[in-house]
Amino acid sequence: MSGGSRSRSRVELVLKNRFLRYLIWQSIPSSLIFITLLSLSSPHYPLCSFLLFLSSNLLFSLTLSSIATPHPPRLPLSLSLSLSLLFAAAAASSSALSLASLARASPHSARLGFRGFLLGSLFSLHYLFNRRCLLHFPIIQRPPFFSFKMGLPSAARRALKLSVVAFVSSGIFLELLPHPFKYSVATTRFFADQITSFAASFAIFLSWELTHHLHWVLHTKRSIFAPPKGSAAAETNPSEHLLSALEESNPTSLLRYLAYLDLSMVCENNVDNWRRAGFFEETGETYKRVVAVCLRPLEHLATKLSEGSGNTVDKATQLSNQLLSPTEARPDVKYVEELYNFQLYAWCSRTVASLTACSRKEDKFGVAQLSGSNAAVVSTLLSCLLAVENFMGKKTNLQSPNQLLGPAGIKWATVNSGRVDVAAGKRRSGPVNSKAYAIADVLKTSIYQIVFAFHDEMLAGAKASLLEKDWVTSEKPLFGTREMLIQKLRLFLDFRAT
Repeated sequence: MSGGSRSRSRVELVLKNRFLRYLIWQSIPSSLIFITLLSLSSPHYPLCSFLLFLSSNLLFSLTLSSIATPHPPRLPLSLSLSLSLLFAAAAASSSALSLASLARASPHSARLGFRGFLLGSLFSLHYLFNRRCLLHFPIIQRPPFFSFKMGLPSAARRALKLSVVAFVSSGIFLELLPHPFKYSVATTRFFADQITSFAASFAIFLSWELTHHLHWVLHTKRSIFAPPKGSAAAETNPSEHLLSALEESNPTSLLRYLAYLDLSMVCENNVDNWRRAGFFEETGETYKRVVAVCLRPLEHLATKLSEGSGNTVDKATQLSNQLLSPTEARPDVKYVEELYNFQLYAWCSRTVASLTACSRKEDKFGVAQLSGSNAAVVSTLLSCLLAVENFMGKKTNLQSPNQLLGPAGIKWATVNSGRVDVAAGKRRSGPVNSKAYAIADVLKTSIYQIVFAFHDEMLAGAKASLLEKDWVTSEKPLFGTREMLIQKLRLFLDFRAT
């Protein structure tokens, strides 16, 4: 077995152990909730009711784990229609079994079971439509117990709100149904069943919210993709485990996202300097591989947004877009899903910016510059920024050479001198507005980090007309033209890019 296969097997084993711990730990809050409900009502629940309650929560936990993903779901409901239906059916069945187990020997247990089915269905619809299956990785990594404890109040509040809405909605629906799910509201038993149903529904939703939170805490914890420090592998090839996970794992898998998280933390922090030093090895192959895996998602984003909104540099395209009515404007909906992968774009952007900035002092062999990675990084970040800004409706127009000359001999340009069309205005107020602005902010910060680190060199290159040679590739950009990238870079160099 090769070193890469061994490293993947080791990390995959870590993920399997996380899943097993999740299944074990999820039974603890469920048991505590069941026991608390017992103490507040009647202590005469049979053991089979307790086991049925735990089994139903285990069913919910398994299906929740099957739809959870770090990659943004493509469909409105979830990853796929089949998984969405599976989760909805499991949630409805789990809720029906849980409510029936808590109802004990009620003469209206069939009604309560059907009500539980409605409660579970409503919860699953809310969960899927709000994309709660998407795993968000915390910026600050805390111990699992502390993270779980911090999420208890919000989980309880959300469970209370959902249980109230679902309880009222299911109650109204049940009253519209004929026998056997309907009975007189004047009986004492009716009010007792209402109280029992609400307490049980809150207990079920609280158990599910805690399960969801526990799953998030355990599966977003950082994994270290590196051999033990001081081992032979750490001395010879400390980056192979990480690169193997980045290059060979499924692009939408949790393993790939954990690898990007680990890479980002290595490059941005100073706790693993020995691992970052391994990126700057003499041949330069490791550095080029690291840069390539980080630029690939950004290149994909720029390409997709370019396809969706068109290239504003083409005058014919500009004119045709201005003549379109707002309803015929460039199809945003087809491409907005790309913006929901914000955490991956942020990791990649910050990683290449940090590596490029660190290379000024840590790159003893000059591999970042000699390999052309510096120019590739800056060009990709600029192209991606222009594509995102164009998607938001922000126009970037090329200026004539006479307009670009500043008093210090540096060419300047104003980025917002162009006219914003009606379609762009509509996009600016769309539902993905915050996502696009967040990605643009990360890209700007990353470019400024590089400019700040190499400001003196860039300034000298600009005066000698060598800026574009060292920092912008000669190939056709992913979005815009090479002249637009140079103009944008000069704005950053003068700290006027906003």
